[in-house]
Amino acid sequence: MSETVASIVAAHRAGAVTPEQTVARSYERIRAHGDDAIFISLRPEADILAEARALQSAAAAGRPLYGVPVAVKDNIDVAGLPTTV
Repeated sequence: MSETVASIVAAHRAGAVTPEQTVARSYERIRAHGDDAIFISLRPEADILAEARALQSAAAAGRPLYGVPVAVKDNIDVAGLPTTV
């Protein structure tokens, strides 16, 4: 299945898919791949699902990446995650 950022955002804004469903699907894909070691660190799914659920009650306007999961390279400082450079 091929998705683009634009198609994910459009689906969220249209209400066809929720950010929570997108996050759940992303974690399902990680599990299906069978090797989560492609990520140095992975935030707990329950934490991300809770954030996605909270995001659903916020207005999508002014949020160009509304509900799009992202990966951040481990040499970029992210609060609460290790920086491994």
